Amino acid sequence: MDADFVALSAELGSAALGRPDQRRLLIATAESCTGGWAAQVITHTAGSSAWFERGFVTYANDAKVEMLGVRPETLEKHGAVSLETAAEMAVGALKNSNALISLAITGIAGPTGGSPGKPVGTVCFAWCMKDVAPETDRQHFDGDRESIRRQATLHALKGLLKLACSARSMP
Repeated sequence: MDADFVALSAELGSAALGRPDQRRLLIATAESCTGGWAAQVITHTAGSSAWFERGFVTYANDAKVEMLGVRPETLEKHGAVSLETAAEMAVGALKNSNALISLAITGIAGPTGGSPGKPVGTVCFAWCMKDVAPETDRQHFDGDRESIRRQATLHALKGLLKLACSARSMP
């Protein structure tokens, strides 16, 4: 695992655990195009079972519906690669786990599958905290399949770290 991911894994662990007097922030992931890469990075750090609760790899639309509760209407209207789907994935990861924070990643890593409206490299993200509306983001990454997936994983985990740190600063 490269140094960026190793450092991010350790930072996430520290942020999720917090101080001894704070409740730990259990994490859940919901991934599509990254195929579990975010979960792999999080669990790279020894002891990660103290902050990583579970990961969902929901590559197929049926899996998004069955495992995360993404509404079929959302998929029909907006598609699997949309902010709306990412938001429902993040919320579903929390509803179907004991986690307090989650991330979701859905995108088109290529080399095929893109369209004029959603070219290869389009990735949608969501980060969510229990009982708080998800924050979403859409990015376009360049490169081959592996590069797009790596960039998406890095972006998702940086967003999760930001959420964990902001959750720690809330009263």
